[in-house]
Amino acid sequence: MFFPISTLTVCALSALLLVLSFRVIGTRQSRGVSLGDGEDEMLQRRIRAQGNLVEYAPFAMVLVLCAELQIVTPGSMIFTLLLSVTAAAFVLGRVLHGYALSFTKQNARLRILGMQLTIFAMIGLVFLNLAALVM
Repeated sequence: MFFPISTLTVCALSALLLVLSFRVIGTRQSRGVSLGDGEDEMLQRRIRAQGNLVEYAPFAMVLVLCAELQIVTPGSMIFTLLLSVTAAAFVLGRVLHGYALSFTKQNARLRILGMQLTIFAMIGLVFLNLAALVM
């Protein structure tokens, strides 16, 4: 079977996780903190950016895969398009949130926008899955 939406989404999220993880590792090395956050605000922000992605991504990926598995006919173009856009919105939300926390000193606007996209995308994924059940 072929699951292009799930594959692209999980690859994008994995790449983002690697970037955020390298930021944490680099900060730990430069600050000499091997465990915890050493009460370093920058390290705390980078740890939370990484952790927040890890907290949301698995649930979103299960929703994306479940929705993609429910596409019963190749002719379900509208459903496929909606799923693709919603998955892309989730990834963009995670990128904006991760960037705001890990790459800026404080960018509340980007962080809020990232969380809004994340939440709205997850709500959309829930509705797409429920809609697929009744179609």
